[in-house]
Amino acid sequence: MARARTVKPSTRSREIEPAPPVIGLQPIGDPAEAYASFIEVYEKDPEGFVEDVLGVKTIQPWQRQVMRAVATGKRRISIRAGHGVGKSAVCSWILIWFFVTRFPQKSVLTAPTASQLFDALFSEVKKWVGSLPQPVRDTMEVFSDRIVHLKAPERSFMTAKTASKEKPEAMSGVHEENVLLICDEASAIPEEVYENGSGSMSGANACTILISNPTRNSGLFFRTHHDLKAHWHTMHVSCVGNPLVTPDFINQIANTYGPDSNRYRVRVLGEFATAEDDVLIAAELVDAAMIRDVFHNVADPLKYGLDVARFGDDRSVLVKRQGNVVLEIKSWHGNDLMETTGRVAAEARIDKPTEICVDSIGMGGGVADRLRELKFNVRDVNVSESSAMNPEAAKLRDELWLSARDWFKTRAVKIPKNDDLRQELCSPTYTYLSNGKTKVEAKAEMKKRGLRSPDLADALCLTFAGEAAVVGGRVSRWIPGVALKRGIRGIV
Repeated sequence: MARARTVKPSTRSREIEPAPPVIGLQPIGDPAEAYASFIEVYEKDPEGFVEDVLGVKTIQPWQRQVMRAVATGKRRISIRAGHGVGKSAVCSWILIWFFVTRFPQKSVLTAPTASQLFDALFSEVKKWVGSLPQPVRDTMEVFSDRIVHLKAPERSFMTAKTASKEKPEAMSGVHEENVLLICDEASAIPEEVYENGSGSMSGANACTILISNPTRNSGLFFRTHHDLKAHWHTMHVSCVGNPLVTPDFINQIANTYGPDSNRYRVRVLGEFATAEDDVLIAAELVDAAMIRDVFHNVADPLKYGLDVARFGDDRSVLVKRQGNVVLEIKSWHGNDLMETTGRVAAEARIDKPTEICVDSIGMGGGVADRLRELKFNVRDVNVSESSAMNPEAAKLRDELWLSARDWFKTRAVKIPKNDDLRQELCSPTYTYLSNGKTKVEAKAEMKKRGLRSPDLADALCLTFAGEAAVVGGRVSRWIPGVALKRGIRGIV
């Protein structure tokens, strides 16, 4: 008969010491009682489980922090990290601990690609499952894409599913007394996947962990570290000083791309890039404008940009810009045409703006007409028209966004600190059409990516309608009362 062995006591204090002799080759005493005692020891102590049961010799401090966050009931955890810092290892430990110490439970691990999911994370899970003592290992069965509890395979399991835009149901429909969702490379997971999985977090004992290199400056993962940060337990893990990462890797990235490059920021420092390759306005430009102290010339013309809501979820937004300073941003929901007109008119009577630029598509046209009747200097802006004066832009909306970008690039401007505005300005991507003109990502396309309509940013862009292309030095300033020539025969 094989000799029984006891678990090596952890170096930390626990509610019950010493650990019961359950994990040996042969359990001592009644197996059911022994297993219940084992669960009592480890159900709130993932660190002890990893050290005593899985036999892990070294746990990094940040890995301990993650495990403690889960053990203490944090429901939403988001971790941005550099490359090779031990993400797969800590996620696999948590998955196994959760599976073993909770019944019933359902755990889902997902990643944007099959190689990332099965060659990295799930492969790591199966490796550590092989380290479990045989009495515990005998309670489960391992398949190619899932692990099930032998006594209740439909109620207690761990499953690996890739997350794709075409099949966004990876995390949906997961309901049980205990639920764990782990998203590896979360920055690249499509927004449709998160939207479909939101219902799985409704239970009291549900936990979601997002962990990733911060490769995208938009989407849910990005937002958990910015405008949604108050609702998530966030962590940051750098390669610098991490014993799992060789200095040679850090030096290689620094020498190849430069220590100030975005690749170094993302892969080594675990920080979001200052700008993505296809993003129109770099986050670094917006962040600097929010903290910059600039001279505000009150003699500059005061421009209003008004984006009127056309749909129920959109906001009506009024942006006030005077020269190089955005003075104020106001937004509201649910007002009809006359109420919106009244709000803007009340502000304009006090501020006396030189011009009110209104998106005239939809309800905006009626608001512009009524403001004009009230004797305000109103400029109707149909953003779907051809570009006014910038030959690089496909449409007028693209021209206005390019003008806003050029305005930020002067590095002499200031905007209010506003997380929503920052997100909206830094999210739109751009492409080149076959004729070489620039096309900025449309509102509808952004919504498909799970982003909200950029109403604040669009309203700011509208303030450039009266001086389109001037910021970049392409044409002379527009004079009120003089029509902009569209370059279309028969139309001024």
